[in-house]
Amino acid sequence: MKIVRAHVYISGIVQGVFFRANTFRVAKKLGLKGFVRNLPDGRVEAVFEGDEEAVKKAIEWCKRGPPLARVDRVEVIWEKPKGDFRDFHILW
Repeated sequence: MKIVRAHVYISGIVQGVFFRANTFRVAKKLGLKGFVRNLPDGRVEAVFEGDEEAVKKAIEWCKRGPPLARVDRVEVIWEKPKGDFRDFHILW
């Protein structure tokens, strides 16, 4: 199992459509650690850390999002895993 970390920025209609709650559910199901939060500029930011295949699945989910979302762009920045998260959280 290869541990990776992805810093992800999602643009489009991604706030007010349960994007964070659904990202949380997906990340927990995949056994990932990190966080998801809304940004003041209207994007959603997430950090996923865990098994490489699980992180890739979470990123693929972000490209679609929940039913009410319209995802226009997903920017992924691969970072060195830090192991600084104990769980996955929604930040407010």
